[in-house]
This record gives sequence, structure tokens and C-alpha cells, in this order.
Amino acid sequence: MSYADKIVLTGIKPTGTPHLGNLVGAIWPVITMSKEAKRSFVFIADLHALNAEKDPKAIKQSTYEIAAAFIALGLDTEKTAFFRQSDIPEDFQLAMFLMNVTGKGLMNRGHAYKAMLDKNAEKGQEPDDGVNMGLFTYPILMAADILLYGADTIPVGADQKQHVEFARDIAGSFNHVYGREVLTMPEPVIPEAANAIPGFDGRKMSKSYGNTIPIFAEGKALKKLCMKIVTDSALPEDPKDPDASTIFQLYLSFASEEEIADMRQRFAQGGLSYGDAKTMLYEAIEDKLAAPRERYKALMESPQQLDEILEQGAERARFSARKTLEKVSKAMLGRSIVSN
Repeated sequence: MSYADKIVLTGIKPTGTPHLGNLVGAIWPVITMSKEAKRSFVFIADLHALNAEKDPKAIKQSTYEIAAAFIALGLDTEKTAFFRQSDIPEDFQLAMFLMNVTGKGLMNRGHAYKAMLDKNAEKGQEPDDGVNMGLFTYPILMAADILLYGADTIPVGADQKQHVEFARDIAGSFNHVYGREVLTMPEPVIPEAANAIPGFDGRKMSKSYGNTIPIFAEGKALKKLCMKIVTDSALPEDPKDPDASTIFQLYLSFASEEEIADMRQRFAQGGLSYGDAKTMLYEAIEDKLAAPRERYKALMESPQQLDEILEQGAERARFSARKTLEKVSKAMLGRSIVSN
């Protein structure tokens, strides 16, 4: 698929240190799309983090980590508007407008809200125990994030597809009520690798499972995490199915084609121990990420530089945001609320 005529947008929530699952499933695909796209927007969703994280220092630290990671790994901030969600006041304003064309029934179907209801039911608690309006209206703010910039292509994991579908529903409701095509209808794009990265326990790599490998772990720490990968009881000389191996699935994202073919053959024929395979994985990750890691370290030591990059990105993003908010406010209020 070509993105040359597309406006691409994606966001990542600052709730913890970025890990290899984020790298392969989101960061690398987004960077590739942003290079090809007509225009691209990447934002750090710090407002969305407020439901899960109550420590402002943690949100600030994670924001810097994500910003430094994207830049170190090759995001071109001259071409892509890279910014913090909270630096765009038009986002809050658009979310308020969209609340008036969004049915409660739609919000009742939100994955995060339904998960809380199920959790409370299991514990015998009141259905809405622990549910705040930030959680309940999360999809509306997400719709504002998407619709504000006229984005038509939204790369997401399969578990986030619903948010793009909700944004389409909300945009469709708005355009129907106000009789004009004010808001662009976005389309979700799910990168092939978005849900394919296992953690060291074999389940999908996720902070909630505690099975992550940080992108910029290094040396003994990185090797220790690689050695923690769970394997079966097969002996070194036994043939093994590479496609059923967590080691091999991770190796696919970091090794060359020749190295991948070699590991596949050695697994299938027998003679490759899991310990040696883990060492090969460690070396492949180290080789791929050593240079970006040094850039990342330098950026983390210069938060002022990161702030400047994010603020410049926000100003560029606001240029598009103001145009959308002007159209929306004129449609709903009969006048623009955007100041010149």
C-alpha cells in the first residue's frame, strides 16, 4: 500500500518505558509510513495516560522516553509533526463539540469501559465502581485526536481498531447532522507485526503482563532478559519448530535474512540449543539497536531539546487543528471560535 497521498496519524500512550513490542508493532511501522506519507502526525497521548497513571512525574518521564525513542530510531521531525497531545488546546475543544453528536450507547460499547464492568462483576462490586468520565469518554477524546488533523490513515494494533471505528461513527453522525462533509472519515491500518511480538513468557509482549524487553536495555540487562525466554524441554540435538519458538519469533525482527534462514535451518535439523539461540538473539538486538541507543541516551540527557522539538511539532499540528476547529465551530455555532 502506498501512503504518498495519505495523511497518517498515530499516538502512543506514555505509560511506561517503550519495549520491543512497541518498537516492532508501532514505532518502526509508523516511521516508515511517515517517510512515505503526504503528511504525518505522531503524538504522545499524555491525556489518555491519566486514567492509568496518577503520578505526574511518571507521565513526564515516560513522555521523554517515548520522544527520545522515536527520534533516536529515525523519525524525521522536520517532515512529521511530533508533539504532546496536551499541547493542543483545540483537541479539548473538539472533544467537547463531539460529545454533542455522540450517543451514550456507543460509549457503552467501549472496550475499556466494558472491561471495567466485567472486572467489577467478577468482584461483586457496583458496575461503575472505579469508572471515571475520563475512562468512559476516552473514545471521544480519541476521536478528536484523529479527526482534528484530517487524517485518513490510522496505523493501530488490532486491539485499538475499535477507536478508529468509533471515530468514523462520530464523524458520520456529525456530518449527517450538519449536512456537510466537515470531518474526514479515517481508515484503520493494522501493521502485520502489530500483534506478533511475544514477551519472554511467550504471551504478547505487554506492560500489563510484566514480560517486556525495553528497547534500549543493554549489556548484561538485555542478555539476562533474553535468557529468561521460556522454552520447552527439547534437547540441543532435537529438531525444533522455529515457528513455535519465541526466540525465533523475536529474531525475525532483528536479524538479517541470511541469519534468519540459518537459525530456521539449525532449529529444524536439530543441533542448536536454546541457550545458543538466545545468545544469537541477544547479539542481533544489540547489533540493531546499539547506535540508536547512544542517540537515545544523549537525548534523555537533554530534556530541553526534547521539549523544543515537541513544542515545534505542536505548533505545526495546531495549524491543521485550527482549520478543523474553525469548520466545526462554524457548523455548530454559526461562527468561528478560533482566534487569529
